[in-house]
Amino acid sequence: MNPNLTMIEAARAALAAANRILVMAHIRPDGDAVGSALGLGLGLLAQGKDVQIVLADGVPAPLRYMAGYEKVRTKPEGEFDLTVALDTADQPRLGKALPEGRAVDLNIDHHATNPGFGRINLIEPDAAATAEILAKEWKALGLPRVAEADAALLAGILSDTQGFRTPNTTPNTLRLAADLADCGAPLAELYYHAQVKRTFEAVRLWGFGVARVVREDALVWTSVTAEDRKAAGYAGRDDADLVNWLSSIEGARVVVVFTEQDAATVKVSWRASDATDVAAVAGQFGGGGHRAAAGAVVKGSLAEVQEQTLAATRLALK
Repeated sequence: MNPNLTMIEAARAALAAANRILVMAHIRPDGDAVGSALGLGLGLLAQGKDVQIVLADGVPAPLRYMAGYEKVRTKPEGEFDLTVALDTADQPRLGKALPEGRAVDLNIDHHATNPGFGRINLIEPDAAATAEILAKEWKALGLPRVAEADAALLAGILSDTQGFRTPNTTPNTLRLAADLADCGAPLAELYYHAQVKRTFEAVRLWGFGVARVVREDALVWTSVTAEDRKAAGYAGRDDADLVNWLSSIEGARVVVVFTEQDAATVKVSWRASDATDVAAVAGQFGGGGHRAAAGAVVKGSLAEVQEQTLAATRLALK
């Protein structure tokens, strides 16, 4: 029996009863966050619901290949019958997408560290992506088939599995992706956008990071500075997916990329190709994620943050 059956039934009832719905995902949204929010939002819009899809940081330029992205806003307006958080490990990561003083009614996520901050919590840590949960439970949630929603969910799955390469990709993940493709989601096109296509500015940013990459046995790490982003003409505040590319280095068990936000803040991204739990390392610095992929935003200079987090990472590798 599905252990989440009661929660699925409660989620279906809540979605059916609500007319004005707020759909949200985490700050600094990745492909799974955007794909899940668009997928659910477009499905609810097709039912005639009054839906606001809100991401506090908007849709990053590299993810604007997803149809319907222009429907996403950065601030909610008005009152809502139902608030839905997607792919968000803890409530503060919703940022200003959640109206002040408003609780989360429905929490759908795949992060093992999610404490269950919603009134209804549909959390499946074994799922490779939140978009996978939605794809699997779509019919059970009473949602109609919508071509653009199917494409968004497939994009979310492709993003969080790095093109079906992460250890938590299962045969069920592949079957769900095939089902979405059978419904018309353009698999090859979405794969290209999610895993292959890069902007010129992103590649220039990679150049800075690759030039200073360091290898210490099974640990590989590098950094990109705020000045690097400026010199590359890269508008984002992330590493342009450099961490995933470096994780392909032969023999690297853990890869870490430090992205300087400003003189006193650094975004740290971890990837693991073995059983090392990088989410536990990230948790030591106020972050989180999955065993194989995690992140944290850490206060301190680039040198200070590197020293602290690399020391913790080396201990985890032992």
